[in-house]
Amino acid sequence: MAIRITCPNCGSRPYTEFWFGGEVPPPPGEDDGPHRSFERVWIRANRAGAQRESWFHYAGCRRWLEVTRDTRTNEFDAGA
Repeated sequence: MAIRITCPNCGSRPYTEFWFGGEVPPPPGEDDGPHRSFERVWIRANRAGAQRESWFHYAGCRRWLEVTRDTRTNEFDAGA
């Protein structure tokens, strides 16, 4: 089974039309210092299960989109 991502502009497309942008980091806290800011941006959780990710549709509309992907099954849910 091929992995497909649903682009809100172009519809369902194969994942090979996208570039992976990484996990979406949590929002910054009001009292985050430099160490916490570094961890928020660069250290990934890489946990099993659903996680928010950004993908760039380079071979289509050339827009970024956020999706939820289950890292165990590679199933995507653009609406979550």
